[in-house]
Amino acid sequence: MNSLFLILLLLAITLLVGLVWLSRLSLSANRTDWGSPWVNLLDGLNLLFCTRYHRLSLVELPLPEQGAAVVVANHISGLDPLLMIACSRRPLRFLIAREQYQRFGLQWLFRAAGCIPVDRERSPEKALRQAFNALREGEVVALFPHGKIHLDSHPPRRTKAGASRLALITKAPVIPLTISGIDRQGHVISSVFFRAKAKVDCLPVIGVTDKTSEQVYKEIDRAVNAD
Repeated sequence: MNSLFLILLLLAITLLVGLVWLSRLSLSANRTDWGSPWVNLLDGLNLLFCTRYHRLSLVELPLPEQGAAVVVANHISGLDPLLMIACSRRPLRFLIAREQYQRFGLQWLFRAAGCIPVDRERSPEKALRQAFNALREGEVVALFPHGKIHLDSHPPRRTKAGASRLALITKAPVIPLTISGIDRQGHVISSVFFRAKAKVDCLPVIGVTDKTSEQVYKEIDRAVNAD
C-alpha cells in the first residue's frame, strides 16, 4: 500500500510539474490579448500546437493595429481556424455554424473566443447583425465565404455574399488568406490530430472604398478560390 501511494504521489507531482511547465511555455508563446488570462494561455498553446506539431510556417496577418477588419479564407478542414488564430496578433471573431457551435464540450470555448453562431436555416441575418456590431466596435471578424468545408472543384463553388456585405457597410478592409498543406482535408476532427505541414498565405488586402458590391464580391470570390 505504501509503495502504491508513493507511485501515485510521484505521478501526481510529475503531472503537476508538467502542467505548470506547459502553462508557462504557453503564456510565453501567447501574442494576442483576448482579455482573459486563461484564454491567452490557450492562445499560446494553440500557437505551439500549430507551429510545432502542424509545422506551420508562421506569418503575420496584415491586420490594422486597431479598427475593424474582415478576414476571409478558403475552408478545407477543421484545423483552419486554429491556423488563422495562430497567425493573428488580434482576436478573431469567427462566424460559425450553430451545429458546430453547439458541439458537446466545446461551446464554452467558442463562447470565450467570441464566436458568432449562424443558424443557416432559421435566422442567418441575426449572425450578420452581431458581426456588423462587432465591426462597428472595431473588432476583427473572420469567416469562410464558402459557408462550409469545401475542396477544390471545377468550376469553383460560388461563395456567399456575407463577407462583402459586412465590409461594404462598415468600410472595413478585407484580408484574404489561402490555407494549404493540411492532412485529412475535408474532415473536421481528424484533420486536427493528423500531423500536417500547414501553410497560410496572405493575399493582397482588398479595400472597399469607391467599389461596388459586385466588385468586392468578385475580388473575395477570386481570392478564396485561388489555386
